[in-house]
Amino acid sequence: MIKVCIYSKDNSYFGFKVSGHANYGCCGKDVVCAGVSALVINTVNSIEQLTDDSTCCEEYEDGLVKFKVMGKVSPKSKLLFRSLRLGLCSIYEEYGDKYIQIYFREVSHV
Repeated sequence: MIKVCIYSKDNSYFGFKVSGHANYGCCGKDVVCAGVSALVINTVNSIEQLTDDSTCCEEYEDGLVKFKVMGKVSPKSKLLFRSLRLGLCSIYEEYGDKYIQIYFREVSHV
């Protein structure tokens, strides 16, 4: 199962952590993993290349990805985080919590 935690401060998203594998299909044909991976990679690349926000990204071979904007989150990044949420929630609605779980965590400090 894929676990996603989206972090916010003052009701504004600033980062996320994604881990696990959906196990929806065999390796190379898992549409849930492929969809989540595409959304995550696109969000990271878009924020890094299309905004001036300072970011921190950690990627591990086991599929764990940690990403956050350091400091103030620009309006562009806010929109990209909301787009990521929309896509992930759409996958959740289509395939259910057997394959993906999404958590939202409001934090008091970054």
